[in-house]
Amino acid sequence: MDLGIKGKRALVCASSKGLGLGCARALAGAGVDLVMNARGAEALEASAQAIRDEFGVSVEAVAADITAEAGRAKVLAAAGEPDILVTNAGGPPPGMWSDWSRDDFVAALDANMLTPIALMQATLPAMMARRWGRVVNVTSQSVKAPIPVLGLSNAARTGLTGFVAGTARQVAPEGVTINNLLPGIHDTDRATALDTAVTRQKNVSMEEARAEREATIPARRYGTIDEFGAMCAFMCSVHAGFMVGQNVLLDGGATNATI
Repeated sequence: MDLGIKGKRALVCASSKGLGLGCARALAGAGVDLVMNARGAEALEASAQAIRDEFGVSVEAVAADITAEAGRAKVLAAAGEPDILVTNAGGPPPGMWSDWSRDDFVAALDANMLTPIALMQATLPAMMARRWGRVVNVTSQSVKAPIPVLGLSNAARTGLTGFVAGTARQVAPEGVTINNLLPGIHDTDRATALDTAVTRQKNVSMEEARAEREATIPARRYGTIDEFGAMCAFMCSVHAGFMVGQNVLLDGGATNATI
């Protein structure tokens, strides 16, 4: 399917690896020029060069902490006025409600709620002026069904979801869509970190921890970054202009809900 976005420009955050990289690769495959961001310069440039070589699109790599004001300013200066924004940032660590201080919550809100909001505030006006734009926020299945050990993430990402619900309806008349993409467990470093925590808690091997988690997923496997990226690219396409303020689960059926 021709996604109709060849020649557009996208800012994809946290895209040196994992789900962000999957999104960047899929957009590049559709002919979109990229501004890629991550904190680690070496891994970021390696991923950017691989995309340049494979897809022949323009890729600017900007190493910066997108959750910090100075880092955001650096990335936004390089991105200019992108047609597409994919917000993404690593989730806060797991734990128990009794473990977290106010500072822990503030850090989670900064990374997973306030940062994507700031990026939207910076990029939406130009999209609206051009009467076309796409925003996809990578959130989590936890906004549909909370994950007890991820209370920090539950709180921050649900706050972002509430912001998007109203804002998406305000910008839709100008041809701009905002939607959220909700991953379940995918084969990424985040999954490895969560499974490692299980090995320590239950004194089991990594293989046992992964098998235990896979058994809770109707698809009986972890997702891949390529299929996640393909869904993101569709949501950024010309075919998704009637999708407004939606929360799209991509979790292998793990969230047990009718609606």
